[in-house]
Amino acid sequence: MGKSKITTIQIDKSVAESLKKIKEHPRQSYNELLIKLIRFVNESKNKNQYDEFLHKIQQEKMKELWDNKEDGVWDDC
Repeated sequence: MGKSKITTIQIDKSVAESLKKIKEHPRQSYNELLIKLIRFVNESKNKNQYDEFLHKIQQEKMKELWDNKEDGVWDDC
C-alpha cells in the first residue's frame, strides 16, 4: 500500500465555522466533508447540463408544434 499524501490548506476562520455547522456528525473529518461537497457540486453540474439539454430539445419540439400553418388559420377567424 502506498503512503497517503496529505496537505495543509489555509481557510478563513469563518469558513471553518461554516464547515463545522454542516458536519453530519461531530467526528466527521473535514476531508470527508469536503469530498461530499465536491461530489454534490459535480452531481449538480451534471444535473444542470442534463436539464439544459432537455430544455433545448423541448424548445425545438414546441417550436415545431406551435409554428405551423394549421394554427395560423385561427388567427384569421
